[in-house]
Amino acid sequence: IVAHMAQDEGMLAAFRADEDIHATTAGAIYGVSPGAVTKEMRRHAKAINFGLIYGMSAFGLKNSTGITLAEAENFVKAYFEKFPGVKSYLDGIRKQAASRGYVETLLGRRRYFPALQAKTNPQLKNREEREAINAPIQGTAADIMKIAMLKIPPALKKAKLTGNMLLQVHDELVLECPKDELDKTARIV
Repeated sequence: IVAHMAQDEGMLAAFRADEDIHATTAGAIYGVSPGAVTKEMRRHAKAINFGLIYGMSAFGLKNSTGITLAEAENFVKAYFEKFPGVKSYLDGIRKQAASRGYVETLLGRRRYFPALQAKTNPQLKNREEREAINAPIQGTAADIMKIAMLKIPPALKKAKLTGNMLLQVHDELVLECPKDELDKTARIV
């Protein structure tokens, strides 16, 4: 979702090549090939990938990963050098939220942030800015999940399959179906 919304060519290329985005990020940050990325490097890159889209600063990254502040600052700098479209997108969301007082998902659902325009409480303003950065991304993911949940049951019924959607866990849907319908169900889903 971030790659699409930011239209960042480096990130889009990684997805088109079916690469592990966290390994790709780690390779860029550490200056190694994705095949040379260790589990710890990937874990740090994953924290950066998710942390930055949730508005985390280098200080927050330091605290969540146990790396030094200087390392965190270098990782953030390397990340935005590798994915400059993401930086532009995040900066644009900050400006948009401050000027309009709201942000939107790709499907147009809005979330309002009145403290960004009131400028009275700096702590509240900082929290709302972090939430404003995240809202279009996480909100779009939620929109996509809701659409899938609405479309899957009738699609399974139309295909005369007996599988059922049981529950949603974060960005996954859990379905139950007979073994002999597994491949057809998976294609429809």
